[in-house]
Amino acid sequence: MERPRLEVADILRRYGAAYRAERETSLSSAQRRVMRAITACRTAALGGHVEACDSCDHRRIAYNSCRNRHCPKCQSLARAQWIEQRQAELLDCPYFHVVFTLPEEIAATAYQNKAVVYNLLFAATAETLRTIAADPKHLGAEIGFFAVLHTWGQNLIHHPHLHCVVPGGGLSADRHRWVACRPGFFLPVRVLSRFFRRRFLELLEHAFDSGELEFFSSLQTLQEREALRRYLDPVRQKEWVVYAKAPFAGPEQVLDYVGRYTHRVAISNNRLLEIADGNVTFRWKDYRDDNAQKTMTLEANEFIRRFLLHVLPPGLQRIRYYGLLGNRHRQEKLAQCRQLLHMQSEAESDAQAPSDYRDRYEALTGLSLHQCPVCRRGRMITVEQITHSTPPPALLDTS
Repeated sequence: MERPRLEVADILRRYGAAYRAERETSLSSAQRRVMRAITACRTAALGGHVEACDSCDHRRIAYNSCRNRHCPKCQSLARAQWIEQRQAELLDCPYFHVVFTLPEEIAATAYQNKAVVYNLLFAATAETLRTIAADPKHLGAEIGFFAVLHTWGQNLIHHPHLHCVVPGGGLSADRHRWVACRPGFFLPVRVLSRFFRRRFLELLEHAFDSGELEFFSSLQTLQEREALRRYLDPVRQKEWVVYAKAPFAGPEQVLDYVGRYTHRVAISNNRLLEIADGNVTFRWKDYRDDNAQKTMTLEANEFIRRFLLHVLPPGLQRIRYYGLLGNRHRQEKLAQCRQLLHMQSEAESDAQAPSDYRDRYEALTGLSLHQCPVCRRGRMITVEQITHSTPPPALLDTS
């Protein structure tokens, strides 16, 4: 797997210290931790080991990863493991991808109240899908789904939205029938949008009344209840964006597609094009211009600012499961769904997962981290450990 020529870490190493110095008081501790983690990722700062090929003379240093969920380099293994865990939960039915987006006015309040508003987004979305699906006028069934939080647009602006993946059907109220949705159609998006809008605003106002919201800078006036009401009045009248994409061709395509969303970070390294003269140039897709591929150049400080907009509060779960996939009764309800769909029961695997991350990566992705990249015949064997305090050997990092 070819390593990207440029990385977010390169930007932070070159411009991060000056950025931190200029914003000493405004950076959160979480943002500082992310900057430190990405900068140190796969460098001598985190330690590592030296590997040697058992068939040729090739040697390389493999430094440890930071494992931070915001790091562009640390998501491949986590994504592969997540996909493996979800395989056993697939049902033999159509799947739909539904996206719930907060309007720009709410996104501004969300940035100042990330944990509260992101949790409200999950709660309102889950209640919307479950309520409308349970209504006999629409589907009349208990559904199950998972939701993934994204907070960015392609140009790194703050754009909170949830990607939800939902089987096209569910259990009847008496749990004796599988209720399938109409071919190619899940639930009416206008109904979803208006319920979502109403419920989210109710939850937001309740959070305000409970003293959970804080406003400062340009939004400081919203600390008054009447000012918040006036601010939200136009939002009550506009249509909120709920988008249901065309159904997947089959269950086998679902996880590979959605895996691109579950462990994505604000920008991947392969979108970076140039770092020069205090500027960063990257590729982005303009959805408003028929998905046209474009380039954007930002000052390095502005790029870092936008990247850090998307650092999540510590402990906030960005992938959540609901209904039939809720943790409490997941196995029981999925077994009933498989029976009603006449699927073969899932055999429990007794095989133990490989303990070494390289073996796990190969088992999950089919790509070998052991194979020698030079002779392609030998196997890379660990010959020396590098601790945090030990200076690294004088070898080029060719991993």
